[in-house]
Amino acid sequence: MRAWLRHHRQAFAAALGKLLAQKSATLLNALVIGVVLALPAGGHVLLANLLAVTQRFSPEPQLSLFLQAAATKAESDAVAARLRADTRVAAARFVPREEALKSLRATEGLAEVVAALGQNPLPDAFVVRARDAAPEALDALARDLRLLGGVAHVQVDSAWARRLAAIAATGRIAIGVLAALLAVGLVAVTFNTIRLQILTHAEEIEVSRLIGATDGYIARPFYYFGFAQGVAGGLVALAILWLGLSALNVGVQELASSYGSTFRLGFPGAADALSILAFAGLLGWLGSYMSVSVHLRQIT
Repeated sequence: MRAWLRHHRQAFAAALGKLLAQKSATLLNALVIGVVLALPAGGHVLLANLLAVTQRFSPEPQLSLFLQAAATKAESDAVAARLRADTRVAAARFVPREEALKSLRATEGLAEVVAALGQNPLPDAFVVRARDAAPEALDALARDLRLLGGVAHVQVDSAWARRLAAIAATGRIAIGVLAALLAVGLVAVTFNTIRLQILTHAEEIEVSRLIGATDGYIARPFYYFGFAQGVAGGLVALAILWLGLSALNVGVQELASSYGSTFRLGFPGAADALSILAFAGLLGWLGSYMSVSVHLRQIT
């Protein structure tokens, strides 16, 4: 076990030594990997920020419950009691028809229209705020409220929530497809880099085999090389993200301040940063594994 661990340490040290010995090639490969990784990572961060600010400034979904014109006070009180007893309802506000007419008169351009009506055409209503803002939950609550006595119509204000969910789902799919395509490109870059490393050390590999070295023993330094190169590219990607978001925040802060807000684009958290590094390292390891599996067989 100790010998196995010692060889892993030696293989990792040898991989780092090769990376440092080829500084120009290492820097270029890390830059390529970093730029490619920064594209989907940046798209994910921007989408998360946009969804956060949209949910922050969008109004909460509400249900407007309109009573029948001939509804009695008893029916109105029964509906109010039913709303207070429903655990799905966070708050309910009664809007008498007189208050609704007053608000309509205050609307610019409608005062003359309301005056011409002669009588109040508006019914009493309740404005209901649900605890669960999911479109499915709002629809279920609306179906139950329509069954109450004295209720003429229930309007669900969840269209914006559905559109937001659809936009978010489309954005995530687009970012996922982009990440998958670019991941294939990164694996190809690592594959070619490791191939050159194997060809460069072909004679050394042949000698190692002659003295009894296994393919796993020979391949291990190349695996670590690909992994370390991927992690280096991940660090470059994080640096690009940080620089890009910092530059964007200059304009975002100015725009947000004009609306009286302090909104800023958030940087990836520690978990997201570690995920980017792990993903980059995994792609590097995968490219090296494929390259070693193919090219070691060609060296006899």
